[in-house]
This record gives sequence, structure tokens and C-alpha cells, in this order.
Amino acid sequence: MRNPLRYQLSEYDCGPTTMLNAVSYLFSREEISPEVIKNIMLYSLDTYGSEGIMGKRGTSSAAMMFLSNWLNSYGNIGHQPISSQYLSGKSVFLGEESRIDDALARGGVAVVRVLLEGGHYVLITGEEEAGMRVFDPYYEEEDLNNKDIIVLKGLCFSHNRVIPRYYFNRETWEDYAFGPWEDREAVLLFNEARKLTQEGTIEYFI
Repeated sequence: MRNPLRYQLSEYDCGPTTMLNAVSYLFSREEISPEVIKNIMLYSLDTYGSEGIMGKRGTSSAAMMFLSNWLNSYGNIGHQPISSQYLSGKSVFLGEESRIDDALARGGVAVVRVLLEGGHYVLITGEEEAGMRVFDPYYEEEDLNNKDIIVLKGLCFSHNRVIPRYYFNRETWEDYAFGPWEDREAVLLFNEARKLTQEGTIEYFI
């Protein structure tokens, strides 16, 4: 059974929520190991806020890298057919030779860090004519000011936003931009049992 994707419970847990959403999107409920859920929560929310309270600055890049490596190792052991790759800096972009575009074309997903007031993690699950299919775990009751972003309401199993492709590659501090090159990061995840090979896909890079 497929689960609907979930929203974060606090102002800080976009990282673990988006990682869990990636797993939920790629696998049915019966296929997901409880150890994956436990360790995503265990190793995230590792930063300290100004008051010295752990988790109040969200999840660090180091934690996301560790989680990506752990998930990949866990898949290699054979407990769940999951694989993961961590990207940073100039590897994080959309377009020709983009590893994010390649992952999406082969049935994978991308957990990406974007700018939205501050650093924020969202899930990219695919693309359509109007833009990238994105699940943003931060629940908003009011409509967005960005009129060219399509917002979907209700239960969502793949995305709750369709965001124009050009938004992401911007280096400026604007909503859903990857931002400066030195701050960029992404985690690519695959269900190895359903992953398409490069030979089995049509290259469509723009």
C-alpha cells in the first residue's frame, strides 16, 4: 500500500520529514524497514539553536551526508533495495548532464536544499510541462505569492507543488532557489528493484 506524503511537525524537521517522504514515495508501506525510519530520525535534527537547544536549527549537511551513506550501505547489505548518493556544490543543478535530472529519469527522487526564508529541504519526484513536481513538507494554509507555482491541496502521494524549472538554478536568495554554489546539496535516492538503467531511458536533458 502507498502512503500519502506527510508534513513536518515543527519548524525544524523538514530534513527528516523529506527523507522519510522519499522512502515513502519509492517503496510501499510493506517494503519499508523500521530500521530505516528509526535511523533517519536518530541521525537528523543534529544542530543547536541560539538557546543551546538541540535540533532548533534543523538538520546539518553533515547529517544528510551521513544518512545518504548509511542508506546506501544498508541497501548494499540487502535488507532493503535502496541506494543513495549525496551531491554538493557544483553537482547540484538542473540541466544538461545534471545528476538530478538523470536520477528522476530513472525513477529516483531528489531531496534538495532550497531557499525559503532560510535553508529548507523539499522532495523532487519528477517533471511535467509546467515544471518540477515537488513535495514541500511545510504546510501553508494561505496561498503562495508566487503565482507561477501550482499548489495542490488534499492528500498528496507524489507532489503538492509544480515549480518552474528555472526557479531552482538561481544563485540569488529567492524562493525555491538552490542558491549560492557553495551552499548547495542534494540526496538522490532509488528503489533498486525498480530503477531504470541509463540504457533503458531516453536522454531528455535540456
